Amino acid sequence: MSKLLILFIIIQLIHFFCTFKLYVKAGRKSWEALIPIYNSVILMQIINRPKWWVFLFFIPVINLIMFAVVWVETIRSFGKNSIYHTLLAIFTFGFYIAYLNYTSDKLEHNTNRNLKPKSGVEETVSSLLFAVVVATIIHTYFIQPFTIPTSSLEKSLLVGDYLFVSKFHYGARIPMTTVALPMVHDTIPLLKKKSYLFDDDISKKESSLKNLFQLPYMRLPGIQKIERNDIVVFNQPADTLLDMNNFNPDRNYYKPIDKKTNLVKRCVGISGDTLEIKNGYVFINGQPSKMPDRAKLQFSYTIKFKTQFSSYEQVSNLLKSYDITDGIAYDPKSGDYFVQATKEAASKAKNNPYIENLELRKDKNGFRNLKTFPHNINYNWNADYYGPIYIPEKGKTIAINVDILPLYKRLITEYEGHKLRIKGNQIFIDGNLTTTYTFKQDYYWMMGDNRDNSIDARFWGFVPFDHVVGKPIFIWLSWNNDGKGIHKIRWNRMFTTVGGNGEPISYFIYFIIAVIIFIGYDKYRKKQKI
Repeated sequence: MSKLLILFIIIQLIHFFCTFKLYVKAGRKSWEALIPIYNSVILMQIINRPKWWVFLFFIPVINLIMFAVVWVETIRSFGKNSIYHTLLAIFTFGFYIAYLNYTSDKLEHNTNRNLKPKSGVEETVSSLLFAVVVATIIHTYFIQPFTIPTSSLEKSLLVGDYLFVSKFHYGARIPMTTVALPMVHDTIPLLKKKSYLFDDDISKKESSLKNLFQLPYMRLPGIQKIERNDIVVFNQPADTLLDMNNFNPDRNYYKPIDKKTNLVKRCVGISGDTLEIKNGYVFINGQPSKMPDRAKLQFSYTIKFKTQFSSYEQVSNLLKSYDITDGIAYDPKSGDYFVQATKEAASKAKNNPYIENLELRKDKNGFRNLKTFPHNINYNWNADYYGPIYIPEKGKTIAINVDILPLYKRLITEYEGHKLRIKGNQIFIDGNLTTTYTFKQDYYWMMGDNRDNSIDARFWGFVPFDHVVGKPIFIWLSWNNDGKGIHKIRWNRMFTTVGGNGEPISYFIYFIIAVIIFIGYDKYRKKQKI
């Protein structure tokens, strides 16, 4: 926070030395350009804009856009109205105002200037800037669009589903990375370049000037807590990849929390639960987990055919007739082909005359999968037989020792920021010998319904609450890459809710009716005015 305070003071000094003469030219005192917050209120009076704009300067990311807006409004208040001067103010990052400040003898302050732009270009620039401000507020604090990239929640959410994700259900998170392109996650589209200012080399985490612009974690109050079996969008906690499609980067990339890769999974265990997986099924506090009726668990089945197919399309069409939609894969170790299917789909497909056998694939109890969390030799766990493991709850204290520490080491050091050292059988946290640990925040266990085709908490562990983005609530478009023509769109999934019981109901027709009524009413209203 001390670094942020220093940065704030520097910005105030830059503002003073770049504008104090313009304040005087507008009939104010030069010292008024120096007092924080007060100088912004006075500046709003000078440029003839509402005082509540000052509030927007304290909203991360949005304040960057507001700087550009105020730069443009400032030069226009002193007669610089052309598109040339507008672009000059923006592309010099406002320092064109400093030039005007020191040549202010030639300027006149327009006290009662017309706020309506004089040209179409000016109006376009102003409208675009304000549109970005409004869209960024909505995107950051209310609703964010999200696309389903993988089949880990197949049947509940399909690849190609376009969602609206609510930020206010669990509480909108204040952006931690303050210098970033609005409404863009971690990568600039097409350019494939980082969209934010941050040094992701962990050796420079504390020393890099780029990291001065990071804010601590803060969240607005939500309207509900995460419940078991909620579908949740969150930042992948163990993400150290520059590109999630490239699993062999040149180095590990230490990303800020809000720029880690977005994932969507089902929360099968909440803070305070003890979770165990037996034969692929989740048990919570010793009881089988009760899934919503819309959730369809899929498992991996080895498949053998009685005939040779001439094309992959023939195989795919056969499988899709049984609602086996996740394709067919090959295991080079066993030489087997396998598919992901629900128990019901596999049972029906077995009776097909072209299918010789469908056999459930499972790891054995006690077999250690090296990829599963906590990646420790003492934990012989795999994706089908896992745990038991306690999911930490904020404020709860547990006993820790060198045997249980592998489960919570990353949590203590990475997510909660402590320094940990082990000496023999003794554990030191922040230099103090300890046998207990009290958790600072809630944690969750996120898994895919497509059990054997989902990289989830079984492989990278707990999801801290500060990594939670929001709750998917609505599918506004569903795009089928395998479809043709109008069947590219899954019409039955348009405008359906993500949660709820029973089969999803499309409200698309009601939306079309509402649009037609609105257009008709708008035309009628305009005719009445003539």
